[in-house]
Amino acid sequence: MADVPNATEERAKSKEIGALRSLVPFMAPYKAMIAAAAAALVLTAIVSLVLPLAVRRVVDNFEGGEAALLDQYFGAALGIAALLAAGTALRYYLVTRIGERVVADIRKAVFDRMIGMSPAFFERIMTGEVLSRITTDTTLILTVIGQSVSIALRNLLILIGGLALMLLTSPKLSSLVLLLVPLILVPILVLGRRVRRLSRENQDWIAASSANASEAMLAVQTVQAFTHETPSRAQFEDVTEKSFVAARKRIAVRSVMVAIVIFFVFSGIVGILWVGARDVRTEVMSVGELVQFVIYSIMVAGSVAALSEIWSELQRAAGATERLVELLNAEDTVADPAQGAALPDLKKGEICFEDVTFAYPARPEIAALNGVDLTVNPGETVALVGPSGAGKTTIIQLLLRFYDPQSGRITLGGTALTDLTRGDFRSLIALVPQDPVIFAATARENIRFGRPGATDAEIEEAARAAAAHDFLTALPDGYDTYVGERGVMLSGGQKQRIAIARAILRDAPVLLLDEATSALDAESERAVQQAVEALSQDRTTIIVAHRLATVKKADRIVVFDQGRIVAEGTHDALVAQGGLYARLARLQFTEGMAAE
Repeated sequence: MADVPNATEERAKSKEIGALRSLVPFMAPYKAMIAAAAAALVLTAIVSLVLPLAVRRVVDNFEGGEAALLDQYFGAALGIAALLAAGTALRYYLVTRIGERVVADIRKAVFDRMIGMSPAFFERIMTGEVLSRITTDTTLILTVIGQSVSIALRNLLILIGGLALMLLTSPKLSSLVLLLVPLILVPILVLGRRVRRLSRENQDWIAASSANASEAMLAVQTVQAFTHETPSRAQFEDVTEKSFVAARKRIAVRSVMVAIVIFFVFSGIVGILWVGARDVRTEVMSVGELVQFVIYSIMVAGSVAALSEIWSELQRAAGATERLVELLNAEDTVADPAQGAALPDLKKGEICFEDVTFAYPARPEIAALNGVDLTVNPGETVALVGPSGAGKTTIIQLLLRFYDPQSGRITLGGTALTDLTRGDFRSLIALVPQDPVIFAATARENIRFGRPGATDAEIEEAARAAAAHDFLTALPDGYDTYVGERGVMLSGGQKQRIAIARAILRDAPVLLLDEATSALDAESERAVQQAVEALSQDRTTIIVAHRLATVKKADRIVVFDQGRIVAEGTHDALVAQGGLYARLARLQFTEGMAAE
């Protein structure tokens, strides 16, 4: 987290309020509703400006006027108030609804974009920060679209209309008001820029805080096991305090700006009242005209004050919009072709790695694969073995096209992966990852994740094949037991068997097993191994394993070391050859027998 303070500096400078233009495409589908809201807004602004005229009539006819006429003026004032209330309610309903709808669309658009980004993208940004942008930043935008913009436009109309009616009421007093305008606008423009910058910094630190908390909570057992609670608390407190400091600075600058604006506005009103009172005494204007002018002055002053407040909100929302647009416009190093090629028949086509060299973006100087040539024939079971970091899992990562190699190419049935859309060719693959992912749902839904349209009977059949049926039926609610976030209610072996059942249910022509049995006991491993052998009969299967006992029956074993293929063949042939595989086999089987 130590590098986070520079997040604000590293990002491009804000486009200020202009950044809010990026929201226009999200608002375009709701033009009719926006037009209705605008009509209600204009109506309420006009009614607000008419009200002082009625007040003037009442005041000027208060003494010596006809009672019936006075009653009519009061009745008209009540009618105007009722119209104002109805128009305001309609405006609030429409604007708030538009805001909620647009923000929901933005959240969906950002999530849609992020869920399809390759793992390389998430090497550069923490998921906690992405979540902060989807929640915190969109909440700011909701405030602006659902409230601030509407209030700003209404106050702008009142400001313009109020100034025009002030000029009609008294040009002399109006000229005094206009002299105050520069004094009010200067602090808004000057201090507003600083408020925007501090708002952006505050949001960056909030995102960093969220990312820090997310990381710690997801690894809470490890944190507690290593008694790292105190350092974790200190780290989170440090980031959170920096967020607060940035917020405090923003609040202070904004408070100074508001204080300056309010002082000049209300000092102007006092001065106008003083001049106006003298004009009434000399009968240059009536009491009603002065009251009307004062009401318009207060409305104009209130509009200016509101606009200064809303300007700060718009500055914050502009920063939030920029952060969301960064996600929407983020470039993915792995992209689908404009027109995907037809899917090959993998029951007849082979999988080929042709002179593939690859280094992970986070460590570009270290080659995970170096000039690898590998062909897996249709229906063949190939095991990848070797020491940790040799490049075995990288083969699976590239085959799923989570990354693209720096050189060489990978083909499926003769078609390059880069010519196929990722969604298409991944539909041909079932994966059991080294660290099984269990969702916060029922056991049944976790297995159904492999094929959403599967029936309950198919799910149970897959669970039986994965040696998971017995423990699932023993759970409190059987298959419908909620397994908790990340499957906290399950053991490591149970999680892995659910992941295997999920892959079996997918029923894809290519099966990828990355240490699929590493968390199983001997009995479960034997049962799962039998299921995998049966499942592999008519599928192309690639198995990554450290435990060589699980790959002895593979059609071919490929030995990796330091990103290169150093040997390949059957188990017996590789043992006879000597070398790395024979040494690994001797260590595992001899020591395993000795341990027994």
